[in-house]
Amino acid sequence: MITKTTDVAAVEGTAQRHWVALYTIARREIVRILRIWGQTLVPPAITMTLYFLIFGGLIGARVGEMDGIRYMDFIVPGLVMMSVIQNSYGNISSSFFGAKFGRHVEELLVSPMPSWVILGGYVVGAVARGLAVGVIVLCIAMLFTTVRIPHPLVTFATVLLGATIFALAGFVNAVYAKKFDDVAIVPIFILTPLTYLGGVFYSVSLLPGWAETATHANPIFYMVNAFRYGLLGVSDVSLGVSFALMIGFVIVLGALALWLLKRGIGLRS
Repeated sequence: MITKTTDVAAVEGTAQRHWVALYTIARREIVRILRIWGQTLVPPAITMTLYFLIFGGLIGARVGEMDGIRYMDFIVPGLVMMSVIQNSYGNISSSFFGAKFGRHVEELLVSPMPSWVILGGYVVGAVARGLAVGVIVLCIAMLFTTVRIPHPLVTFATVLLGATIFALAGFVNAVYAKKFDDVAIVPIFILTPLTYLGGVFYSVSLLPGWAETATHANPIFYMVNAFRYGLLGVSDVSLGVSFALMIGFVIVLGALALWLLKRGIGLRS
């Protein structure tokens, strides 16, 4: 009986230490985001305001409707998801690479913290920034159009999964990066083209057959359409397929990130 009680106490103590470690890393990331809010929260707000003014206001007035929806309303989901993706990715890639560059990531690796706690802390911070920017952009969208959100659970789940996916992808990028330029390569040459070609500003039905087929190979296309369904109730693809794909990416990227941490690839000199 004493042995069982001791074992339970040991497990509870370990769980509590892990929780404290996870909370500490996540809190440090969130405090960093808020401390430099002029760099983390204001620029996306300004950029998205310009998108709404130029694409939604000026160009949208000439486009009229897209799939029976006013063009300004049509681009809101895509712009929100674009800001969430870019900021969750950028936050963790720059933060974790900064830890590598400053050599204090080695202190985390030699600590008794398991890999999932380290990864979880950084991912929570990145997702928090992505969600914060998403809310800011959504509030800006309300200045230009009426946001109804007929499917709030779908909306929240899509944003959460999308932010998690690109937080994990940013973590993998930071692990392999050897200099600050390596952190910027993926957003510039991969992330930005995939975002613009993911149906943010147009419906896939407008594309020729080969381009429509190619768009279905773009994972961001499914995230944008799932979020569009949450906000507007319409989508170019099945909601089930979109969520299955997003969950699959979370599992694969999460497993890869944990494996890289356990092996210390790109982290130990």
